[in-house]
Amino acid sequence: MTAPLARPEEPLSLPAPTRLDEVKGWFWPADQILFDWFLSRQNTSPSGGGDLLELGAYMGKSAIFLGGYLKEGEEFTVCDLFDSPAEDASNDGEMRRSYATLTRRAFEANYRAFHDELPTVVQAVTAVLPDRVRPASCRFVHVDASHLYAHVRTDVETSRLLAAPGAVVVFDDFRAEHCPGVAAAVWGAVDARRLHVLCITQHKMYATWDDPEPLRTELAAFLTAREDLWHGVEEVAGAPLIRITGRKAVPPPHPRSRYETTSPGPGPAPAPAPAPEQAPGPAAVPSGNTPTRRGRLTRRLGKRLLPPALARTLRHWR
Repeated sequence: MTAPLARPEEPLSLPAPTRLDEVKGWFWPADQILFDWFLSRQNTSPSGGGDLLELGAYMGKSAIFLGGYLKEGEEFTVCDLFDSPAEDASNDGEMRRSYATLTRRAFEANYRAFHDELPTVVQAVTAVLPDRVRPASCRFVHVDASHLYAHVRTDVETSRLLAAPGAVVVFDDFRAEHCPGVAAAVWGAVDARRLHVLCITQHKMYATWDDPEPLRTELAAFLTAREDLWHGVEEVAGAPLIRITGRKAVPPPHPRSRYETTSPGPGPAPAPAPAPEQAPGPAAVPSGNTPTRRGRLTRRLGKRLLPPALARTLRHWR
């Protein structure tokens, strides 16, 4: 069920994006590679069906990316407060500080630039999702909503309730210094041995509520073949996890915007125009350390006429 559109009279001043990079938001190349790998793997697996879910959308950058992997018969649900007031003072304060320019109209305009149909939009706090989404129905859940501990803890539990068997759940800002509540809630679930980490990047944690070993093994093999991603394995809370660094990561192809303009590729370089004829001028003066005839003559005279001590000083200076 989609909530009514807020403030329809508000003008939309943002230009239509022609590329995904033009959509405001934080979605780094290494995470785009991992989203693509997990979602493509699900799309080619006989048992990989299910819906998609995103908690927290901002301007729609990652939602646009996710929408490109939606298969026929599946549902993509996006939940965000957008410009609605939050139900408690602390959450409302965070919304006003961090997302003052966020509107649902901007999100929908950005999404429609890349996809014909909007996802199912739930304009509310994420705590309502267990009543809006079928339990155990989502194969991929991206959590990037509140940074407050109490809300993130609820989002962690919501992801467990709504995740289908073998689902991948992704938590943003799990280690950022300005989001200690996210770290406490997510690692708390890991420490309780309920949430199983597959891998981490600088910005996101990838996990599952089921047996992580098959996914982790396949992922390690995939990463070994990537020259643009560094990875290593560490043991945390009694289980291995893959740590990934992608400073040179090359992202996969992005969804194409309907407003994208294509320009012809580079052709052969034009032949240089002939130089205009000029009257002969004076000979060029030699440059660098090449001595001229006048310079050699001056040095010979200096040796003969100057006192020896001064001549040595001049040679040293040169």
